[in-house]
Amino acid sequence: MLVAKNLSKSYNDVKALSNVSLSIKEGELYGLLGPNGAGKTTTISILSSLLKPDGGEVLYQDKSLYKNTSECKKIIGVVPQEIALYEDLTAIENLKFWGTLYGIKGKQLQSKTDELLEFLGLADRKNHKIKTYSGGMKRRINIAAALLHDPKIVFMDEPTVGIDPQSRNLIFEVIEELHSRGLTMIYTTHYMEEAERLCDRIGIIDEGRIITEGSLDELKKASSVKEEIQVKFTNPQKTDLVSMNNHFNGQLSIQDNQMILSTSKTNTDLPELIQLCTNANLQLEKLDVRSLSLESIFLELTGKSLRD
Repeated sequence: MLVAKNLSKSYNDVKALSNVSLSIKEGELYGLLGPNGAGKTTTISILSSLLKPDGGEVLYQDKSLYKNTSECKKIIGVVPQEIALYEDLTAIENLKFWGTLYGIKGKQLQSKTDELLEFLGLADRKNHKIKTYSGGMKRRINIAAALLHDPKIVFMDEPTVGIDPQSRNLIFEVIEELHSRGLTMIYTTHYMEEAERLCDRIGIIDEGRIITEGSLDELKKASSVKEEIQVKFTNPQKTDLVSMNNHFNGQLSIQDNQMILSTSKTNTDLPELIQLCTNANLQLEKLDVRSLSLESIFLELTGKSLRD
């Protein structure tokens, strides 16, 4: 549905994007994950026609974005990172204003605003001014404004920044419902748990480059980072721990009364390890499984924390 080829963009002497290429399938929820300043917003701005690249091209259904801008804009919805609402207007007044810009009028506009306010849980606050809304409520109206014209593809640029956990969860539920309806979405975030929960595929961007992409399972399989099983014992015999280390071909590290097994086969290695401990009459004091996460994958690829 959407293909970007070799996008580049600089601001004065700062290289914001360097040869960014990606392809989004119809109905896909694609996550663009990276730290602040990585190039996420610049990518979104180019893909949604708000910004022209210095180089490269963007195709929507095999049509060039910049040769068919007016036509492509009709199928694009954008949820910007900054709140794009008029504080002294009510929610319904804001939606009607944005609706008229899309060419929606009369009963169609009224029906659509009512539908979206109900969908986003704000029907009872539709006549209240935006300045009385919480941050999370403003974010939801921001999403409603992007959906007024029934777009085929929606760009969401960090739509949960600066809001409380309850509001974040409400937005997640809205996004999951839109996804279930088959809406194509590109979602930027620097929160790994959002990408893990929501996205079909994830592109990790850093310093203006896509450094890897794939489903969560694909990213985990491609990573050299292993999951860890950490076990602490009550007064174990060192010979027992050494014996288990030999069983796992030296994958165990042993420190005092604790051992750590680095593995890519947690589902099979964990019950095997527990059985060995039972057979050796070792008493487990604590057991912890540290799963492979996007955070650890990102750290492996870039050498820095996701929020650096």
